[in-house]
Amino acid sequence: MAKTAQDVLRQIKDEGIELIDLKFTDLHGKWQHLTVCQDLIEPESFTEGLAFDGSSIRGWKAINASDMAMVPDPETAWVDPFYRHKTLSMICSIQDPRTGEAYERCPRALAQKALAYLASTGLADMAFFGPEPEFFLFDDVRYNSAEGGSFYSVDTIEAGWNTGRIEEGGNLAYKIQEKEGYFPIAPNDTAQDIRSEMLLMMAQLGIPIEKHHHEVAGAGQHELGMKFAELIQAADNVMTYKYIVRNVAKKYGKTATFMPKPVFNDNGSGMHVHQSLWKGGQPLFFGEGTYANLSQTARWYIGGILKHAPSFLAFTNPTTNSYKRLVPGFEAPVNLVYSEGNRSAAVRIPLTGPSPKAKRLEFRSGDALANPYLAFSAMMMAGIDGIKNQIDPGDGVDVDLFELPAEELKKIATVPASLNGALEALNADHHYLLEGGVFTKDFIDKWIDLKYEEVQQLRQRPHPHEFVMYYDA
Repeated sequence: MAKTAQDVLRQIKDEGIELIDLKFTDLHGKWQHLTVCQDLIEPESFTEGLAFDGSSIRGWKAINASDMAMVPDPETAWVDPFYRHKTLSMICSIQDPRTGEAYERCPRALAQKALAYLASTGLADMAFFGPEPEFFLFDDVRYNSAEGGSFYSVDTIEAGWNTGRIEEGGNLAYKIQEKEGYFPIAPNDTAQDIRSEMLLMMAQLGIPIEKHHHEVAGAGQHELGMKFAELIQAADNVMTYKYIVRNVAKKYGKTATFMPKPVFNDNGSGMHVHQSLWKGGQPLFFGEGTYANLSQTARWYIGGILKHAPSFLAFTNPTTNSYKRLVPGFEAPVNLVYSEGNRSAAVRIPLTGPSPKAKRLEFRSGDALANPYLAFSAMMMAGIDGIKNQIDPGDGVDVDLFELPAEELKKIATVPASLNGALEALNADHHYLLEGGVFTKDFIDKWIDLKYEEVQQLRQRPHPHEFVMYYDA
């Protein structure tokens, strides 16, 4: 049952809560927070918000226009399990206190505009998203990047490279080799209790949960499964998921990362995203007797996804590291086709049986460093454009794309090979994002500028492996 503002105010009083933690998401997809005394939360706080200075948030207001307001969503209220003092947490959207309008660079407010646009088209009134973020757990992480040198080092007791390491009490050799991490049992899988605690804490905080397991990479890769939800709730759930994963990992003396490719020569971490549209309580993606039982609406939606994927990858794969994962041979789909059940396609149609309600598509190329509000909104906008313009996705491809001959692969469009390539695609193809004022030209220009700075940071720096290849060339 959804909480109202009055429910939250009653909870604060009845449970003697003294502190309120207000969390919001910045452009890069990181939570920021402000903790206030409970007497600052009043009924109008849920409409007018609480004022703060936004000038120091990356990519936000300049110092001369920095006054903003956090508007808490009462449906997101939960007692934060990681704080010593009893603290009620709420996720906020940001608005301009002068006008009362949503701040155009607030990712959550942008997602709210995306849903309003969907409703205005008359095509659908509900968008469901089911994200699957993967992550790594490490026991030790060290790195440095300076003028005279750079390095990184990651380690976990599970890694196959540690079979020869001297360990306290003796090396018991229960290690996981490269690409053999899918579903091993204890003692090789050392994180069962950690994942269980993460998953059950997600349920405690209101996230509908499904499962957990070790993932393919041998060096400590994992996934927790959660059920689908309406777009904004799904994005809220991703933010909470990442918060829980990092803090429970720290409790166990480990560190968690959602970096797509922290380990060379093993699988990287993605965030597959299941999605479907509904109208009037009825699913729109099921069509009996067709390829994969897809409706024409679903096919057009897929057409929009495949057409615009090179540009929206700037949001679903927003880092330079993202493209070190998007290479053939590591279960990371780079080919822009769709398929029934084929995990080597960018868009997979899961085998869901006869239920119309379960029919959905899965976009597999994205990763969990994406800002979920921006990524889900961008994908939905691409799908809506596909429906409006009846974009034909062509035939489904059921062969293993990783095994196709080179001459056949050349005929298939692929995702950009770098963040710079995705930014160039976004600069050339973003009109579909501007529909309904969901994204603005200012927002897209700012995003490209911010991300191009990251591209330049990497371009300027020698890579350690370049010394292996070129030092004495």
